[in-house]
Amino acid sequence: MTGRTNVPQSPPPQSPPPQSPSPRSRRPHGRSAELAALATLLDLPGADPPVLVLTGDPGLGRTALMAWAAESFTAGPVLRVRASRAESALPLSGAHALRCAADGLPEGRTVGSPDAGTTPEWLLRSLTAAAAGAPLLVCVDDAHLWDAPSRAALGFAARRLPAAGPVRLLLTVAGQHAAHADFAALPVLTLGPLPSSAMDALLDGTACGPVDPAVRAELLDEAQGNPALLRALVAGLSPAELSGEHRLPWPLADAEALRTVAGAHLTGYSAAVGELLLLVAAAHEHDPEGVGADADLVRGAAARLDPARTALGSDRLPDVLVLSDGRFRFTSPLIRRAVHVCAPPDRRRAAHRALASVLESEGYGLVALLHRAWSIAGHAPPLADQLSAAAADPRVAASRAQRSAAYARAAELTADGRERAEHLTSAAGQALLAGRAQLARRLVGRVRDSALPAVVRGRSAWVRGILTLRDGPAADAGEALLLAHSLLAADDPGHALLAGLAAAEAAWATGDSVACLRALNAADRTAVTTVRTVTAVSARRLGHGRAVAARPTAVAAAARASLARPVARVGVPPSADPAADPGGLPRDYLHGMRAMLERDFGGAIPRLRRVVEHAWEEDGPERLLWSGAAALLLGDVPAACRIGARTLAAARSRGPEASVPRALELLAYAELRTGQHARARTHAEDGLRTAYRYGQSNVAAHHHAVLALAASIADESTLVAHHADAALATARRHGLLQAATLAEWASGRADLGRGRPFEAAARLAPLVRPGPDGGHFAVRMLVMPCYVEAAVLAGQREDAHAVVEEFALWAHFGADVQAPAQLARCRALVADADRADALYEDALSLHAQAGGDFEQARTQLLYGKWLRRRRRLREAGGCLRAALVAFERCGARIWADQARAELRANGTAPAAARAGALEGLTPQQLRIARCVAEGATNREVALRLAVSTRTVDYHLRKVFAMLGVRSRVELSRMVEQTDRNGTCPA
Repeated sequence: MTGRTNVPQSPPPQSPPPQSPSPRSRRPHGRSAELAALATLLDLPGADPPVLVLTGDPGLGRTALMAWAAESFTAGPVLRVRASRAESALPLSGAHALRCAADGLPEGRTVGSPDAGTTPEWLLRSLTAAAAGAPLLVCVDDAHLWDAPSRAALGFAARRLPAAGPVRLLLTVAGQHAAHADFAALPVLTLGPLPSSAMDALLDGTACGPVDPAVRAELLDEAQGNPALLRALVAGLSPAELSGEHRLPWPLADAEALRTVAGAHLTGYSAAVGELLLLVAAAHEHDPEGVGADADLVRGAAARLDPARTALGSDRLPDVLVLSDGRFRFTSPLIRRAVHVCAPPDRRRAAHRALASVLESEGYGLVALLHRAWSIAGHAPPLADQLSAAAADPRVAASRAQRSAAYARAAELTADGRERAEHLTSAAGQALLAGRAQLARRLVGRVRDSALPAVVRGRSAWVRGILTLRDGPAADAGEALLLAHSLLAADDPGHALLAGLAAAEAAWATGDSVACLRALNAADRTAVTTVRTVTAVSARRLGHGRAVAARPTAVAAAARASLARPVARVGVPPSADPAADPGGLPRDYLHGMRAMLERDFGGAIPRLRRVVEHAWEEDGPERLLWSGAAALLLGDVPAACRIGARTLAAARSRGPEASVPRALELLAYAELRTGQHARARTHAEDGLRTAYRYGQSNVAAHHHAVLALAASIADESTLVAHHADAALATARRHGLLQAATLAEWASGRADLGRGRPFEAAARLAPLVRPGPDGGHFAVRMLVMPCYVEAAVLAGQREDAHAVVEEFALWAHFGADVQAPAQLARCRALVADADRADALYEDALSLHAQAGGDFEQARTQLLYGKWLRRRRRLREAGGCLRAALVAFERCGARIWADQARAELRANGTAPAAARAGALEGLTPQQLRIARCVAEGATNREVALRLAVSTRTVDYHLRKVFAMLGVRSRVELSRMVEQTDRNGTCPA
């Protein structure tokens, strides 16, 4: 253990003070809350309690924060001690280290030397005596590594230090030790991973030179919010690698980087314990994100390794291991990785060999093969063939992450360049389906051989295109997918069809209808080829299945065939394989979409209806997403909601995991279209989390836009701005016109709800404009009713009239159940007075057929305003009250406020106020309201209640605001009515 003392010293009088940066200028990145807690501890006097325990995983900055605190403490000396596992077994070694650190204190201030019979109270007395009434900060780094008697004394002193005393105690402990009995009841501050913004800033401050955006994404993904690991990764890269000129090393977090961050946690163990740790770490490798290593598997493998068996038989596990529910797990994933990667290769291979033996004896096929493959050095083509065949076999029980690992290891065991590229592409595809986009990007990035066959290059282009479609410029994704289509058309037409449909999806996201048609036409040409070749493909697959049963070596040979299991090999879920249904769902969806874009509605509707009907027989998420899109195109939004829920259930139960954010996107958008804003918000929030987790920023942008639209009907302007800005940031960077249009619509609708028609009209006008400078072709029609209302209220009736005529075409098509009622409302807004009345009535009749509280309430509100301005107050009151109830039912608070204001202007108090709103007043406010209702002036109220006139003015303003009244007459009516109804408090 090491210790030192920092004692503040003044420079000699003749010399100027040194010009060094203050401690606060070297603040750790992204730790504002933690630094505030430390500042409170250091602020003398008054910190209660005068102790703080910092805890967290290795590399998160416990020691850095302690160093900042020590440098920031200027009120007195600092005792700093760093514990060591090597001295943990030495009695009172921690206490002796603290005494040595105290040797530098001013004369007469020291920590006593304990002996074997010393009770825990000695440390409390020693620290108090050492402080001698002056401020003293004691810092113990890795206090959990102190010997038991010293640790007990430290905990005893920490729990009994007086808040008003001079001593402040700062401890750091590893995460799992914060709940130890010695540290019980002490205040704990747990460090989590740094946010992305802080990691970005840290990377900029650490790298010497520019960092390529793709390299930045790799580094941040690998570091996972760990600042020490990020620094270690950057330190291991050359400027050319950081700038993207040279390819990054593989793996990025090598033994040196992990040893730099977690090496201190790997020392001090016996050889036997080290073997046990390595065995448990190796047992995690086939499921690194799982719940831990199976204890029986570890015990069985330990029986084949004498040192590990010895350590397993001891009474206590090493402190970095936990055994619960029959599974071993490490207290930190970073320590597990470091144990595995930093071990000598021969020991690591021996651990995997022992695990493979146990798994093979118990019949675990793919997992056993994986561990056997990890136990071999150099190339092993036969084992690579077995691995790839098992990974391609859908009958083998394995996760997509395990299949990806199997393909990746097969690539390492293969000497042939073409086979290696095939395995890497398949590994990337499976990683993509597993939601591990960054890993997929790394794997496919290693496939760079222009001499490869077209089908192999096509599959890698497919993976790159899908990765970019989910997290990159959509136009680039479309071109990559069209390239994949052309490369795959001859040898893998089914997969080429999927690439064409994905290219159409990319073009749709950009709002380029011409590019969308081009992609659909290309896919259609492939669909014909798919029908012709399905029989041959099916025969190959049947033959492949017989070979599996008869001869394992034949499996390996078949796995290398270009058409053998193309879907599994490149990471496309079997549910999306067009060859399984060449003349059905894919072709109907393709032709229906193309007919819709060509405005051939007669040809589009029957095909798209078949796609929707197919959903009730389907359980594959990818194909269900097609059915959901078809339902939205047809305007069957209730069916889209049901299909969205079914897609989400399928994605969560059978996978692929990467489909979950898109299933939630479909469901949230469909619920938004039906007016179920609260449910849409719930699903969009879930979708936003999963989209970011799986590296799908483009999908996240759509979820942000849906959340902005959901918030736009409530009084949540900050939330609207946050989500709209987030959606637009990604949409502008990646060319996502659909997400951008939705986000701008949300902001415009929020302006309209807040009674700002000029701002709303200015924001919405570009969205309804046709052509490349306008909004998205599939969304602009949905925006038109909002724009018409804003434009009319802003006095731009002629502009609104032109838009109404175009909206009529959309309403007559029937793709939006709300559109006919909205059209009647829009026509009423632009019509003359003699026609508007009947049009409003038509709109309300159509709303009654279509349903949907929000849109119907908007029509009732506008009609109520129109009636009130024509002095038809009774009719206006009925419309406005109905609008208020509907707005409140769907959570549209800002629109409900408009309805209340109109009711007040109509001479009718809102229903909520008549139902006992006075109950929300304070006793003083209620007394003032009653006095005013009786006709008293503010001065008379002040005299009666013995308060100042200013107090009466203040409370009366609050009463008016809370009750939504504008005059003393309205207040008098409200008090009289509530008294008559018996709803007012006494």
